[in-house]
Amino acid sequence: MKTACLALIAAAATWMAAVALLPTKGNATPDRSSPIFGVTIPEGYRQWELIAPAEEAAPLNEIRAVLGNKVAVDAYQSGTLPFPDGTILVKLAWKHIQSPDFRPASIPGAATTVQVMVKDSQKYADTGGWGFGRFINGVPVDEAQHRTCFPCHEARAKAHDYVFTRYAP
Repeated sequence: MKTACLALIAAAATWMAAVALLPTKGNATPDRSSPIFGVTIPEGYRQWELIAPAEEAAPLNEIRAVLGNKVAVDAYQSGTLPFPDGTILVKLAWKHIQSPDFRPASIPGAATTVQVMVKDSQKYADTGGWGFGRFINGVPVDEAQHRTCFPCHEARAKAHDYVFTRYAP
């Protein structure tokens, strides 16, 4: 069951990455960096290691998977806090739906967001060393939503270097 779940998460991550790369309408190329922080969706992130799966209850009702680059994985495995500069975490999220094939199981539905955290203690000194990006279909959400990132992390995860996710054993 664990292997099937991880395979499902990997397949969904691949699908999400493909959706993020779809061309937009019109001739203009949209800015793909987040407002305030300038964070982008990292190249090749879907090949990164799984840090942990997660489930978000109502009202979002999402299945999530957090992936990390090598710097992040090494920091998690060694218990390094604060996370070193160069750490990048990517959270993929999908609507949580019941499997039509097996009632006790749930499966990812429609993709909702890709969220990115980048550690650069100098560049993002005012936000605990972290830059944030939230994307829908590869396009960053508005500035107002990005303004809520750090206050939420600061209020709830300051003792863990502003990161909610814990490494899955």
